[in-house]
Amino acid sequence: MRISVLDAGSNTVRLAVCDVGDGVPLPVHTAKWKLRLSEQVGSDGSLGEEATDRLVKALRAACEMSRQWDAPEPLAFATAVVRDAPDRADVLAAVHSRTGLPLRVLPGEAEARLTFLGARRWMGWRSGPLALFDIGGGSLEVAFGRGRTPDFAASLPLGAGRLTNEFFGSADPPSQADIVAMRRKARHQLRDVSARIRWEHPHTAVATSRTFQQLARLCGAAPGRHGPFVERALRRQDLRRAIELLSGLNADERAALPGISGPRSRQSLAGAIIGHAAMKLSAVKYLMICPWALREGILLRYLEDGADWWADLERHAGTRPHLDGMPTGTRPLRVAVPSAMT
Repeated sequence: MRISVLDAGSNTVRLAVCDVGDGVPLPVHTAKWKLRLSEQVGSDGSLGEEATDRLVKALRAACEMSRQWDAPEPLAFATAVVRDAPDRADVLAAVHSRTGLPLRVLPGEAEARLTFLGARRWMGWRSGPLALFDIGGGSLEVAFGRGRTPDFAASLPLGAGRLTNEFFGSADPPSQADIVAMRRKARHQLRDVSARIRWEHPHTAVATSRTFQQLARLCGAAPGRHGPFVERALRRQDLRRAIELLSGLNADERAALPGISGPRSRQSLAGAIIGHAAMKLSAVKYLMICPWALREGILLRYLEDGADWWADLERHAGTRPHLDGMPTGTRPLRVAVPSAMT
């Protein structure tokens, strides 16, 4: 069985074509289109006609490539950059009318739960109680669980692209005052979720997303060409030193560092600040880098629960749905924490 999944994110549109054997998605072909939509949104977060047109062209090309690889219509979804756009309905209508593709919009909590599923399957049961962190362009997803699905999940407006635009603007490199302000906001937003992570005492903490992968490479992890089965980790103390390094460089200079790509160099500092704040407040000293994330979680859920589950996303597009087996009832919670932990 061949299947494909299509991810419209804040920086890129990514297509993954997989063969499924024994319920495991095995990659056959991948492709990406660098759109950097998060840098094109208006002051109110709207995508507008130009960015929508670029998105439509990329999605059309991805659908064509999926057909070339003998895969059916991709399971296509959009994350924070579309989800939070005031003109989201216009964007989704344009995509459907010009490509025929139903682009689903995932609620942030559903993103976190599906990403957790992908990470759990990769890490296995031996990883025990598992905490997950995923930094995207528009949001940060956090989850914790002991089983297949998380006990709680949250999505916070702490994306690396979002905070770069909010606090740094065109400053390159940013001022120390702007860095302090960003760190303060990250800590405030993370306060309740990180308290829950500390309370749960996870056996393993994992990180997914390109942001964490690049930061881990910067801090000494093996490069991607060594393959996905090489163990990679990111230590909090190394990430703290990376912040000091990145904060003194402009985007072009950061792009020359190991692991930092040109398209993500501008937001790499924000990613490091968010990641370090999440680790410190959650009392996590190091993160294991997990190659499976949201796309794999969607594939696994589709394979295990069938097409009706995916169709349910389309029926509830534009709402914050309660999906069978995937309750969305986690907001950043106020957690009672013993004084010894504060």
